Amino acid sequence: MDDLFVICRTGHIEDGQAHGFVLMRAYDNGDTKPWPILITRKGNNFFGFENSCPHENMRLDTTQGVFLDEDGNFLTCGRHRAQFDIDTGHCFIGPCQGAKLTPLSLVVDDGDLCITGVMLADE
Repeated sequence: MDDLFVICRTGHIEDGQAHGFVLMRAYDNGDTKPWPILITRKGNNFFGFENSCPHENMRLDTTQGVFLDEDGNFLTCGRHRAQFDIDTGHCFIGPCQGAKLTPLSLVVDDGDLCITGVMLADE
């Protein structure tokens, strides 16, 4: 499972921003399901997480594509305002304090931002 799957070009995500994507995840039994993820960027570093709050396992962006607090410093759950570090996914405020977002394994390959370590469905 060392395949790289291109998500987007690195320039698609601006420094200090977060962007959501929905990929189709494939499972060993042949099932496929939509899999919402989010990618953040700090300088030349990219961080990826499943787009699922550990408190209720629902998407962080109750308004599509809105992941950050109004100052742009923290990932924020739109339901109950829990806040997470952009680079670690650790929750430090809210009902899931001490929990963390599920991280993704990302690789930058020749200007493409790729995910690895998961099985995705062919498009």
